[in-house]
Amino acid sequence: MSKPTRPADIYLRFLNLLGALRDLPALPPLDPLEERILAVVGRARQLEQRLSVRDLMSQEELGAPATIHTRIKSMRSKGWVVLADTEDSRRKQVDLTPAALAYFDEVSGLMLQAAREG
Repeated sequence: MSKPTRPADIYLRFLNLLGALRDLPALPPLDPLEERILAVVGRARQLEQRLSVRDLMSQEELGAPATIHTRIKSMRSKGWVVLADTEDSRRKQVDLTPAALAYFDEVSGLMLQAAREG
């Protein structure tokens, strides 16, 4: 008889699968702050909210505006986010690239796999 699976076991299995995904060279890796920024951009996209560079820079929990701006530039060069023009040429909207969306698709699949294996 197998031991019952705790919810924590499912989460830990997911983290293990996610670690393997991060080893694949689809996109350059993100540092922890960039991962948090990516999550903010992804959540805004899912909620169909417009998110500008200024909006991100105003989120104090992400750190200093200059640091956030530097990370956005890094994420653009790595292929995770794109900046789109708005009516105001001084404001840029932040969005996910197709490769970042594919990454989220993969992560979602890993979550489902970890739950199924539970």
